[in-house]
Amino acid sequence: MNKELLINMFYAAPELWYSLGVLLLAFLVYIFWLKIKILKLNQKNYFINRDRERYAETLYASKDGYFAFIYPDTKVNDPVKGIKERCSRRLAVLLNLENGKNSQFEDVLRCFYKDDAKKIIKYFDLLREEGVPFEEDFITKNDNRYIRLNGCRITNNDGSTFCDMIWFRDVTEEKSKVSNLVEEKEGFFNKIIQLEDMINNLPYPAWLRNNNLDIVLANKKYYDFLDRKNKNPLTRENIEICDANGESISKNLAFAAISNNRVKSDKTNIVVNGQINVFEVSETPFYSELTLDKISSVGTLINVSELEEIKLKHKLGQNALLDILGSLGSTAFAVFNGSQVLSFYNKSFAKMWQLEEIWLKSNPTYSTFLDTIREKRLLPEVPNFVAYKEDENKALTGLIEPKEDLLHLPDSRTIRRLRAGYPNGGTILAFEDVSDRLATRRAYNSLFALQQDIIDNVSEALLIFDASGRLKFYNREYITLWHAPSDFLNMEPNILELVDSQKDLLSFEKDWESLRKEILNHITSLKTNGLILSIKDQKDIQLFVNILSDDSIMITYRTI
Repeated sequence: MNKELLINMFYAAPELWYSLGVLLLAFLVYIFWLKIKILKLNQKNYFINRDRERYAETLYASKDGYFAFIYPDTKVNDPVKGIKERCSRRLAVLLNLENGKNSQFEDVLRCFYKDDAKKIIKYFDLLREEGVPFEEDFITKNDNRYIRLNGCRITNNDGSTFCDMIWFRDVTEEKSKVSNLVEEKEGFFNKIIQLEDMINNLPYPAWLRNNNLDIVLANKKYYDFLDRKNKNPLTRENIEICDANGESISKNLAFAAISNNRVKSDKTNIVVNGQINVFEVSETPFYSELTLDKISSVGTLINVSELEEIKLKHKLGQNALLDILGSLGSTAFAVFNGSQVLSFYNKSFAKMWQLEEIWLKSNPTYSTFLDTIREKRLLPEVPNFVAYKEDENKALTGLIEPKEDLLHLPDSRTIRRLRAGYPNGGTILAFEDVSDRLATRRAYNSLFALQQDIIDNVSEALLIFDASGRLKFYNREYITLWHAPSDFLNMEPNILELVDSQKDLLSFEKDWESLRKEILNHITSLKTNGLILSIKDQKDIQLFVNILSDDSIMITYRTI
C-alpha cells in the first residue's frame, strides 16, 4: 500500500519529485567535493607540518645555538597573548644548560660574567624596542670559552614581527687562530723592520732589481750616494748610479748575471767629492717570487780604493822582497807556488842543493826537487821515502803558520829549514846551514843559565820579552807574587796571554776589558812612570816597563 501511495504521489506531483532528486544529487556532489577538499587540506597541512619539522630540524642541526623570543600575531586573534621564549637544543648543549630546551633567558645569562650579562640585556632591550641588531663576543664564566652573540629581528613581508633571535656561536678556536695570526703578523712586521734596519745600515749602497732590470728597492746608502733624501722619485724614475763616463755602473752587469744566473762583479771608477775612487760593483741573481721563471738580482757598490792601493803596495813589496831574497847570499830561498811548482830561487839555493841552472829553469815540482836531492844524498836517511815524501807534500800544502825544523844530512851538515805561506799563494822555504851554530849552542845554554841565575836573585818580580813579544825570562819572585805555574811560563806566552793570566789575582772596580786595555797600553807605549795595580789580599804594586838594548822589553813589579 505504501508503494502504491508513493506511486500515486509521484504521479500527482512529478515536478516536486524531480526537484527533490536534483537537490539530493547536488547534496551528494557537494558532500563528495567537500570530502575531496578536506583531503587536500589534510595533505597540505601534512606537508606544512613536515616543512615545519624539517626547518626545525635544520635549525637544530646548525652549529649555532639560538634563543628566540616569539611574539603573538597581531593580525589575528592569537591565543598566545605573551612573549614565548624558546631555547634551541644546540644552545642547551653549547652552554651546558641544566634545564636543556626548557631553559629561560635568565639561565643563559647566568653562563656569563655579571658585567657581560648586563651588556647582553642592554643589547636585547635595543633589539626588542627598536629592532637594532648586535654582534659581540663574550666569555663564558665556567670554561672561559669565547661565544659570539648575534641578535637579529625576524619580520614578515607585511612588516609584522615574528620573533627576536639571539644566535650563539663558539668562536674560541677562531679567536685562538686570529690571536696566533696577529702575533705572527707582529712577528713578521718586527722582522721586516729588523731587516730594513739591517739593510739601511749597511756601510755601502745596495739595491734590488726586478727581472726587467729596473731598480725597485734600494737602501739608505744608495740614496745618500746620489744625494737624494726622498726615495720615491728614485724608484719612479729608476735612476742609476753612473760612472765617470755617465753610464750605468751595473745594468749591463745585472743583465749578464741574470742571463747566466751567476754572480758578476767588476771594478769601476766613480768621481766622489772631486776625486776618482775605485769601486767594486756586483750583481747577485736569484729566483724571485718563489718561481723558477723570474730571476732578479741584488747589487752592491763597495769602495775598494784603499784595498787597491794596499794591493799595489803589497805587489811592490813582494817584488822588493823577492829582490832582497835574491840578493841574500848566506841563506837559500825558494818559492813554490800553489801548484807546488818552483817559481823563484836564489843562487844560494842552487849552490846548497847542487842544482844546475837549466834544471831549475825547467819549473820542477816540489816532489821532483825531493827526488833529485835524494839522489845526491842530500836528504836525511829515512826507512820509507815514499811515506816521507807524501808527508812533505801534505805539510807544504797545509801550512797555516810558519814551521821550522832541522835537517840532518848524511854529509854531517845540519840545515835549518823554515816553511811559511807565501802572500800570493804557495810556500816560501828558507834553508840555512847551522852546523857551526850548533857548536856554540852549549856555550849559549851556559850563558842562558847564568842569566837566569842573575835574574832569580833580583828582589823584584821581573819578566823579559823578546822583540817578538814572547816571554824569554822570568824569576822566582814573579812566580811567588803572581802564583804563576812554571809550565805556563815555559811555554813562552806573549804579553797579551800573560796579562790575561793575572786577571784572577787582580782587584779592580771597573770592568776587566778596560783594565786590560790600560795595562797593555802602558806596556806597549813604554811609559817610564809606574802603573799602580792592586793584588787581592796584598799591597799595591807598581808596573814598570823598560826597553833593553836588543829591543827586548823588561817588565818589573815593585811592591809599594
